Amino acid sequence: MGMDKIIEKKKGIQKKHIFWGLGILIIGFLIVKLAFGDHSSVFRAEKDKLTVSNVEDGIFNDYITVIGQVEPITTIFLDAVEGGTVEERFIEEGAIVKKGDVILRLENRQLYQTILNSEAALAEKENYLRNTRISFETELIQSKRNILDSEYKLTRKKRTFNQYETLYKEALISKEDYLQAKEDYEYESNLLVINKLKARNDSIMRATSMITLVSDLGKMRQMLDLVHERLDDLNVKAPVDGQLGMLDAEIGQSISGGQRIGQVNVLDNFKVNAKIDEHYIDRIVRGLAASLDRNGTNFSLIVKKVYPDVREGQFKIDLVFEGQTPENVRTGQTYHVKLELGESQKALMIPRGGFFQSTGGQWVFVLNDAGTEAVKRQIKIGKQNPQYYEVLEGLNAGEKVITSGYEMFGTNDKITFR
Repeated sequence: MGMDKIIEKKKGIQKKHIFWGLGILIIGFLIVKLAFGDHSSVFRAEKDKLTVSNVEDGIFNDYITVIGQVEPITTIFLDAVEGGTVEERFIEEGAIVKKGDVILRLENRQLYQTILNSEAALAEKENYLRNTRISFETELIQSKRNILDSEYKLTRKKRTFNQYETLYKEALISKEDYLQAKEDYEYESNLLVINKLKARNDSIMRATSMITLVSDLGKMRQMLDLVHERLDDLNVKAPVDGQLGMLDAEIGQSISGGQRIGQVNVLDNFKVNAKIDEHYIDRIVRGLAASLDRNGTNFSLIVKKVYPDVREGQFKIDLVFEGQTPENVRTGQTYHVKLELGESQKALMIPRGGFFQSTGGQWVFVLNDAGTEAVKRQIKIGKQNPQYYEVLEGLNAGEKVITSGYEMFGTNDKITFR
């Protein structure tokens, strides 16, 4: 049997060692690349198609420009006092009116019927009062006659009693005749008292009834006068001097009592009503100064009223002129008003641009010194006016930033220019 041969190990670097070394180098490179490499995503763009602006160190004017419409300070609304159908229009919208001018006339046949019924009721009441007065006069005459008759009888009974009393004392008549004469006299005396009392009470009752009837009749006359005034209310009149701004009433249209059908604008003075983004609601207060330019002349205004409600992301304010008012000012004119929010101050600024809609002012793309690329940087925006944003943090004067819209950049962190 032969002996096994011992194979000696090869010395030196073998082929497998080379592969292991290369693998270790590659893994190490990847680790270093992951740890220290630039992982930012890159977007390539043409620089000439972007808006690049300088960060400026200057005076920031704290104002906004708002668009307002001219309105009269005082507006008187036209409400139909009496309902009816529009029969005729005398004045059209936009016309100058004087107080008391008839603008339109209404027709209301039901009101005419009410007037006829009121007049008939008044005539009936007057006739009743007349008959009552005649009845009271008759009763008064009868009362006087009853008193006169009682006084006449009392006089005769008294004379008889006096005669019988004398005869009775002389024993010329019986006691019965004397007592009967006395009783007759006392009866007539008491009856006269009763008739006078009745006459007085009847007189008081008649007077009270007459007062009541006359009062009722007066009230009915007043009611009839009021109904006749309602007839005059069918003529819708201008309440003040001014301009008829709106009239919502056509011939044949049915108008309800109390319905608003128009307005009269008093042209003594005007205001400017403007809508402002709700972003500024905490900064707009009464008394803020404003101005507008018209044909090279500057006019001063002041915030007179701030409306508290916000609708569709906006709230309203009223501005009034201080001092001079533009010539030929008309209701409905549009003015661009410069509204001062605060005093001017030194600040870092960048021009307004479309980038704000994408970033909300939280970051921008800042160009490097060579202008070959731009990198995303966090910033902080303060106030803004129609031209500039105030920069509070993140930028330095002289740097360049992209201020056009960022929609095309997506989520990339770096932009290189071709």
